[in-house]
Amino acid sequence: MSDSKRPNFLVIMSDEHGPMFSGTYGHPLVKTPNMDRLAREGATFDAAYCNSPLCIPSRLSFMTGRHVSQSKGWDNASPLPSDSMTWPYLLRSEGYDCALSGKMHLIGTDKLHGFEKQLASDPHSTPNKDADPEEARKLDLPISGKHYVVRWDKGLQAQSRRDPWPSVVNAGPGTTPMIEADDLIEQRALEYLRDPSRRSQPFALCVGFVAPHFPFVAPEPYFSMYYPENVDMPEHPDGHLDNLPPGAQRLVDMYGFDQYSDDQILRARAAYYGLITYLDDKIGRLLDALDETGLADNTVVVHTSDHGESLGQHNLWRKMNFYEESARVPLQIRWPGVVSGGQRITSATSLVDVTATIVEAAGVPSELRELLQSDGDSLVPLLIGEESEWKDEAFSELLAHGTVTPSAMIRKGNWKLFYTHGDPPEIELYDLAADPGEFINLADDPAYADIRQRLISRILKIWGDPDQMHREIVASQNMRYLIREVTGDDSPF
Repeated sequence: MSDSKRPNFLVIMSDEHGPMFSGTYGHPLVKTPNMDRLAREGATFDAAYCNSPLCIPSRLSFMTGRHVSQSKGWDNASPLPSDSMTWPYLLRSEGYDCALSGKMHLIGTDKLHGFEKQLASDPHSTPNKDADPEEARKLDLPISGKHYVVRWDKGLQAQSRRDPWPSVVNAGPGTTPMIEADDLIEQRALEYLRDPSRRSQPFALCVGFVAPHFPFVAPEPYFSMYYPENVDMPEHPDGHLDNLPPGAQRLVDMYGFDQYSDDQILRARAAYYGLITYLDDKIGRLLDALDETGLADNTVVVHTSDHGESLGQHNLWRKMNFYEESARVPLQIRWPGVVSGGQRITSATSLVDVTATIVEAAGVPSELRELLQSDGDSLVPLLIGEESEWKDEAFSELLAHGTVTPSAMIRKGNWKLFYTHGDPPEIELYDLAADPGEFINLADDPAYADIRQRLISRILKIWGDPDQMHREIVASQNMRYLIREVTGDDSPF
């Protein structure tokens, strides 16, 4: 494929955006006109999932196209080895200019992993020595750019913090270093797209925004756009919060998620909605820049997120669980000349499939694509309407904090199963067609024993030996902890 025919790529990755919190995915209050525009002009996936409901593991899966248990990017303190194959490396091998503006949450000594340059820094992996510690604590902001090493052998108590999570308590209008970072990320991305040299070779620009990730502080007019008139409370059936499954109740107990007033919840949700509209406006300006420069017709636009945000549903906040709000992500692909526009794709997919799609769409030869050892499958058949062979499956893992044993989710068609390894294992099974809110756990219903066993078998087939994996994870945690303790310097992680 000649350079003139190779499509450019604009990958827009937000942070912590559950798709159901957008007008495009049916929310009656949250305004997302530019996501709506992508839906009209491209394909929107209604059952796309992250491969881990946690920042760094999810992003390392996206970069490598491999499941967390294969890439061994277990947790938020796991660096990706520098010799790991990533999709930017493959695109560069085919003559692409690959640039990152903002966040991909790459830690360790290699902050690029195939990108040639980083146009604006990642505030979650860059130390902020000027930050006020008290203000950072109040807003739950990163200071060091580093993450603590979780140690499963110390038990859940070592991870617990019963004080109410400050991002909900302190939600409201204003600005934060994360807002300032996103504004610069947008500015540098627009400068890159408007540079005349973009016409001299194909490019892949990944724009990693922080929004709508906490802290729940939204600049005006975005906060007042929703609070107090246009915001809603989480909805649960009577008695649901008194009878949460054990995994959900553990997270509530560990992080003090049950200590907020209704007004605190409303303010946090309003700020989150505001951050989504703030992000949507940035998406619109990036799309406008493609139009203004004449690049739109030959640029594949991919819009997604690394995971969702629970936002009070099931009494949970943040992520680290497999309910829809936490594990599902927006996924939209606009590809002029290939995707006619307006498609809604209901088949289950995940971010490793997006990775496989990018390298195929870029024209990377199959023998080079095999270097990824990808766990994903290209979405091109779905995009062009050839769905007969699609797997209709998404797999996600949590091998970090929020648990002390391997946990996974499998979605196959309308069925979704959570599995936490143990003796006995903890299992949740939901029929999303009949119960989209995931309120009715069918795992112990004999009528669904066959589907339960098929889905568990699929998880165990992917994992191989979960007990051995557990031992490997604990060994990795303890080695990394000891290195930090001995050196007194956690900068390598």
